[in-house]
Parts: sequence; structure tokens; C-alpha cells
Amino acid sequence: MDVLKNYTDLQDCFGETSALGVRDLVKRGFPRWRILYAAKTGRLERIARGLYSLPESEPSEAHAFAVVAHKAHHAAICLLSALRFHQLTTSMPHEVWIAVKKDARKPAIVYPPIRVVRFAADSFDLGLEAHCLEGVPVRIYSVARTVVDLFRYRNKVGLDVALEALREGWKERRFTMAEVEGIAGRLRMTKVMRPYLQSLAA
Repeated sequence: MDVLKNYTDLQDCFGETSALGVRDLVKRGFPRWRILYAAKTGRLERIARGLYSLPESEPSEAHAFAVVAHKAHHAAICLLSALRFHQLTTSMPHEVWIAVKKDARKPAIVYPPIRVVRFAADSFDLGLEAHCLEGVPVRIYSVARTVVDLFRYRNKVGLDVALEALREGWKERRFTMAEVEGIAGRLRMTKVMRPYLQSLAA
């Protein structure tokens, strides 16, 4: 007898979410042994340790972020990936940009490909936001923090990218001047960013 005979609500369990963790599935009425059986019989697809999706599901744009966050709880989505999440760029980075504290271990993630940068521990939580993507808690830096970080890493991402993010974010009122100036001050970027901020206010 197929123990999944009464699993007609499996798709309803996922709804609009393309991936769920074991804890979420258990909370929604699927014991661990049934989750394992569903994966073994092809009803569920294991996409990462403790993370499952329906085989026919189309991954969302945030899918890679959710997978990385599930594998590296101590990391945060930053720079180009945060910019993409906040829809201030039309380009899709080939890697997921994540930040970890300077003394933290580098996440051992093969897929999706990642680019790791290290932030100082005393400013790591500055501008950090909590989001839920595909049922997974994901930490992502705010627009204001991302803009400042793009200027900090302008040699890696390009000054043109930082300037575009600053202009578009200001145009769409995604941050206030006080927010950016406050973060720039904490990260010692005031002198670098002052001419560009003054041009916005002009």
C-alpha cells in the first residue's frame, strides 16, 4: 500500500513556496519518515541538507538565497545579491554574494556558487534585515547599507554599479539621506561618499 496515498495535499503544503525545510514540513503534518519516503519515491526532491522541493516546482528568483541561508546560518546576503533582492539592478549575479564575520569560518558550499566577503564583527549587524524566502529565514542587508557597501567594495563591483545604486535608490526613495550618512559614518565612508551625496541633495 502506498503510504503517500493520502498525500494529495502535498502540493497545497508548499503553496507558492518552492522549497521547505524539514521543520516546516513537520509543522504542516508530514512526519520525518514520510518526508524521507517521499524523497525516496520521487515525490519530493532534496535540494540541500534538510531542504526539499517538489520535483516539478519552478525555483523562484530567491531560491539560491534560500539555499545559501539554509546552509550558512551565520552568513548574510550582501552587495550585488542584496542589490538584486532589493530590485535596484536588472543584472543577475552569477554568484551569491554573502558576508561573514572576519573570524568566522568560510561556508563550505558548492552549489549555488558563492562569493564571500568578510565584515568587521562590530558592524556586521548594521543595516541587517530579516526576511523569509521559500520558508527559510534569510538575513539580507538593507538598501542603505548595501549602497554604502558597494562604495566600500567599488574596486570589486565597479564604481558605476555603486553610483547607479545610489541614484536609483534615492530616486525611488528607498532610503533617506540620514540613513546613508549614518551608515557611511559608522563604516568610515563619509569622505568617499560625500561628493556623491551632495550631488543628490543639490
